[in-house]
Amino acid sequence: MLHVDLSVSVVIFKPNLILLNRTLESLRLAIFYLRARRNRALSISIALVNNGADVMPDTWASVFKRDAIEYKVIAGHGNIGYGRGHNLAIEYLASDFHLILNPDVEMAEDALIHALNFFDKHPEIGLLAPHVSGQDGMTQYLCRRYPTVLDLFARGFLRGKAQALFAQRLARYELRDLIIAKSTTHEQANQMTDTFISPKIISGCYMIFRMDVLKKLNGFDPRYFLYFEDYDLSLRASAIARIAYVPAIRIVHFGGDASKKGWRHIRMFTISAYRFFNRFGWRWL
Repeated sequence: MLHVDLSVSVVIFKPNLILLNRTLESLRLAIFYLRARRNRALSISIALVNNGADVMPDTWASVFKRDAIEYKVIAGHGNIGYGRGHNLAIEYLASDFHLILNPDVEMAEDALIHALNFFDKHPEIGLLAPHVSGQDGMTQYLCRRYPTVLDLFARGFLRGKAQALFAQRLARYELRDLIIAKSTTHEQANQMTDTFISPKIISGCYMIFRMDVLKKLNGFDPRYFLYFEDYDLSLRASAIARIAYVPAIRIVHFGGDASKKGWRHIRMFTISAYRFFNRFGWRWL
């Protein structure tokens, strides 16, 4: 197993190829920026895990090879779920740092260098979360306090005036007070790279780990097919290392919202929520 400085895993299932190509291009540019400003010899390995894509982007193998980036497609296992898909890559890869990346995320070109520089300055930190915005430019509050069943119901399934009745408690659940206090423009964030808070739960769309921490955790719990695997992994990570939300690390996330994806996703969300609360403790209100 080849040891590299940074590894990345992306799990895909019937992906939007336009978004996937934007994700991989932003990753390529961030790697280029990282190498140019840190070390041109940095070794990088990317694993694209195919959980059932009918059509695959066919140009990236040659692009990454040209850029001296190891690139591997892991396929043939079927749709085994988001967490188990990433686990296949985590078992295969050996690195100092590992990025778990969604196929619907566009990162700023300086996202990786901010992350690795932050790790250098803070050896107690094992996992980083970025500042996340949607395609509309609005902040997505994806760092969380421990949820109650009511929090999840209000955030996931209520809309408009009904959800507005729970605005104050949802703001607390989403750590809006702390994140807004740390909010900066991208330019300000570049000058404030030590600014961070320590949430217990972060989103799985972009999680960058010290690989030794991730290996100790054995990656994602395979009992989650989809949803809450990131909550579970975050809480287990927080038991052995600190987590940091670093607003200098910037991404745009195009996905989310299980309730708009139909009854199958609502069912998976409910099953995973049940498993999560059974493991970590039920809080209703």
